[in-house]
Amino acid sequence: MAETSARLLLLLSLFQTGRAWPGAVLAERLEVSPRTVRRDIDRLRGLGYPVHVTKGPGGAYRLDAGAKVPPLLFDDEQAIAVAVALQTAPATVAGLGEAAARALATVRQVMPARLRQRVDAVRVTSIENAWDLAAPPVDAEVLLALGTAVRNHEVLAFGYAGDSSPSIRVEPHHLAMWSGRWYLVARDPERGEWRTFRVDRITPYAPTGQRFTPRDLPGADVTAFVFAQFDRGDVPGQWPCHGEVILDAPAPLVARWAPGGAVVEEVAPGRCRLGLGAWSWPGLAALIGTFACDIEVIGPPELTAACGELARRYAAAGGGGGGGKDNY
Repeated sequence: MAETSARLLLLLSLFQTGRAWPGAVLAERLEVSPRTVRRDIDRLRGLGYPVHVTKGPGGAYRLDAGAKVPPLLFDDEQAIAVAVALQTAPATVAGLGEAAARALATVRQVMPARLRQRVDAVRVTSIENAWDLAAPPVDAEVLLALGTAVRNHEVLAFGYAGDSSPSIRVEPHHLAMWSGRWYLVARDPERGEWRTFRVDRITPYAPTGQRFTPRDLPGADVTAFVFAQFDRGDVPGQWPCHGEVILDAPAPLVARWAPGGAVVEEVAPGRCRLGLGAWSWPGLAALIGTFACDIEVIGPPELTAACGELARRYAAAGGGGGGGKDNY
């Protein structure tokens, strides 16, 4: 009976995902025969859970919408996922610190002792990384509004810091987070092009009540699309030192590997302009050198001087003589 009860709880936990589960997949997850799965499904129905089955070769089981499922049916992996998510969410969404802490305490209290021990073992301290140039945490209400518009296929109108237009109207398609920054991937129908917007720079925002028919994202890969944007809306001026160069390298390649705050512009096939910030002029020159291609410095003079100084130091390190004595 204990094994049967455990299987029923696991079944309910799987059904909480909202997806349909083929009988063969459930049998594999539960390590039982398909016949036993059917019996367990009948037991759930006898307890009042409306388990729906789609018949045929692709038949699958799912729990009908609105069914009341016992809360907090966590397995070990889910418990750890909840603990990590609740402790790291405040780093990217403003105002969630206290709420996330209370949610974790509430979840912990109703967990079995064994799972509480696993959750207690995962203590996370979020530390800001200046290299990432992470954006300020976004407002939870803004995320909710944008996510609702994405789900409902509703046109959004908003102002955007750094854009001269008083109001931008877009068809929102995806919310994405990369390197601590939230992005809205949307289609601008007036320009007829796809764009990415930093969520922390969207203000104000308002649903228009106008619906749209979703279109396929170019390449159908949100991650690749965000990576390919030459300017992801970061602000290079946050660094104390900022310069521009021309690189003999393809713009998409440079944009893919440039650190946070970089702005990349294609100037010719296989050549691009890179605007980048860093903590010091030699540091900026060293960053630019990591692209391993010919470099033409546009400015400022401090960057040109730092490149010359690094060239002398690297020549000395490589046995070519010279060397500098300046400290930075």
